[in-house]
Amino acid sequence: MTKLRLTILALCLAAGAHAQPADAPLTPTGGEFTLGPSMTLVADEGLLPLAEYAAEYLKCPVERQAAADGVLSLLIDPAPEAAAESYRLEITPDHITVRGADYGGVFNGLQALFRLLPPEIYAREGLQEPVTLPCGVREDAPKFAYRGMMLDVARTWIAPEALKRQIDLLAWHNINKLHIHLVDDEGWRIEIKSHPELAEVGGFRGGDSPIRPVYGKLDEKYGGYYTQDEMREIIRYAAVRNIEMIPEIDLPGHSRTIATLHPEIRCRFTPDTTLTAGYDDRSAWCVAREENYTLLEDILGEICDLFPSEYVHVGGDEVDMSQWKRCPDCQALMAREGMDDPHRLEDRFMERMSAILRSHGKRTAVWNEAVRTGNLSRDTRVHGWESTRACLDATAKGYPTIVMPGEYFYFDMRQSPEEAGHNWAGIFDARKVYSFDLEGVGFSEEQRRHVAGLQGAFWSELYSAHEPERPDYLDYMLYPRVCALARLAWSGNGDGWVRYYEELRTKHYPRMEAMGIRYRLFPPRLVCRDGVCTVTADDGSEIFYVRDDRPGEEFRYTGPVRTDRPHLFRFFTRRGTGRSPYVADRSYYRTITPRVKITSSMPESGRLPFANAESYRGYSFTQRACREGDWILYSFEEPVRCREMVLQTGYSHLTKNLFTTGYAEVSYDGAHFEPAGELAAGAAVLKPARAVKAVRVVATCHGNGTPFVVIMPPKIKPVL
Repeated sequence: MTKLRLTILALCLAAGAHAQPADAPLTPTGGEFTLGPSMTLVADEGLLPLAEYAAEYLKCPVERQAAADGVLSLLIDPAPEAAAESYRLEITPDHITVRGADYGGVFNGLQALFRLLPPEIYAREGLQEPVTLPCGVREDAPKFAYRGMMLDVARTWIAPEALKRQIDLLAWHNINKLHIHLVDDEGWRIEIKSHPELAEVGGFRGGDSPIRPVYGKLDEKYGGYYTQDEMREIIRYAAVRNIEMIPEIDLPGHSRTIATLHPEIRCRFTPDTTLTAGYDDRSAWCVAREENYTLLEDILGEICDLFPSEYVHVGGDEVDMSQWKRCPDCQALMAREGMDDPHRLEDRFMERMSAILRSHGKRTAVWNEAVRTGNLSRDTRVHGWESTRACLDATAKGYPTIVMPGEYFYFDMRQSPEEAGHNWAGIFDARKVYSFDLEGVGFSEEQRRHVAGLQGAFWSELYSAHEPERPDYLDYMLYPRVCALARLAWSGNGDGWVRYYEELRTKHYPRMEAMGIRYRLFPPRLVCRDGVCTVTADDGSEIFYVRDDRPGEEFRYTGPVRTDRPHLFRFFTRRGTGRSPYVADRSYYRTITPRVKITSSMPESGRLPFANAESYRGYSFTQRACREGDWILYSFEEPVRCREMVLQTGYSHLTKNLFTTGYAEVSYDGAHFEPAGELAAGAAVLKPARAVKAVRVVATCHGNGTPFVVIMPPKIKPVL
């Protein structure tokens, strides 16, 4: 054991100095081991759940004692100097041993063994034929103890079985923390027995729910929640897979759901709801109301009892402090305490949350805004999301920090300019994720000591509009970006992108296909020149295309396509369960900007007037939400001939601040209008056969859950 302990210690020290390969090399010892259906699993008492887990894949019996030959042994060696989650995988001619410093180490060693087996192992059908492995020893340890992923189940409901599937996928990638965002303005996803209405009513929005829909699925009652028994089972399921579930109850902002059910938690002033068509959309807890802390004690007490995690995340992000500025009670509190900055009110609130958590034996985790003043205790764990600069600030102040800046690790960002997703933090794919380097972005040696780990995030505002009943969109947005994150957090990026991409496409793509992941392939290369479109791909995928003039049909690409109308074609690739985004010639995306005048029954915003959209420079806001019968009129200076025209209310990438229902009317002379169809996701999409002089979109809804309507610039594709 001395050699094992010293080697693992050396790995641990080396991990802090430079990057290691993803799986440390298997040092050959000579000979072979044949792994087949006759093998037996043997495990320490505390590892029996893990042995049962492994047996699901290998389809072999589990015993507490067995002869050495043909045995896979799972053992814990709790050497005091061994790194957490380190392992030793030893393959000899007559047995395999996975020995870990702790449960997590054995789990990681088991995953390393799985990666030596055919990809089909992940289908849980056992080994169809015996597999011969070279004998050798592999010892490894993770670079970061915290290798996390955050899932937002508040905006888009992810049911228990679907969540368990995601846990499996993360575990296969050695992610060991799942930060679950349970509460937000749009939903409350966890049962609180002392206040059952929070989940039973607040778990749903739309329809007859008092919670207004904001993102997707706008015409139905939608949602769900986890009972405490269901969550206990999910926590147990995750623990077997070496994943710690970290709950988040987002406070004191992002609390519209509970504020709608318990309006007494809000600040004491009467809001102007004319902007929101009568809906009180205030989202912050009043800091000065002592009764609020009794309610929060009830809620957080149950969360602490339910989740074994050492930490409970209590938010602290994007608090609308203008509500505190209007509140006589909050202002009186500030005066009594000599405060001149509302951020000090947030400090006070978070101190109260930390006291509640400490009384239950827990520690506090927060978003980076909550430590802006630096007044919170240094045992508070910070999740730095806003930017790399925010992470640098938190570590400079001495806070243990989970580094997850949006520009690298927010996997709800789009992966290329024309794909679905947000873009406020950037547009990036797995290559940029893999490029992240603490030292390279400015972390000093001292700051790096305060980095507790790395974490990705998936915020689900867009997910509800992308068939959340199916995993395709979520998988596509996460993978292979999660793969790159997992590699960074385990061993760094010292291999370089070229080598890592080769491993990804030749080894890991087949594994993800066996895992059933609907992952994203990198886009194929397209060249359209001299009437010929040529497409190539280097990942073993097949190439297909669609044509805008033949909707609903799909064609296999068998060679260069000759066409004088390349704008009709979009190409993509498939490989197993993976698929690429569409690629098209520049002519497909070409738009024109005819002079247009926008008028509306809703007054325009002074900050973002209609001139923004008229000039095609950016979007415009109205001063209030829509009411039934409100309209927006687009009048063109000259009749416009085009092959497609899109007039969008709400953001073009996000079903928010829109006409949730409505219709369009088109005029060819500017005076007489005729029906042009119902709005789809707030947009009128026209394919006019003749020149258009004006288009009017009309709301049939009363409000949209927000205080205004977004008007995007017209998107008009020319006749080619």
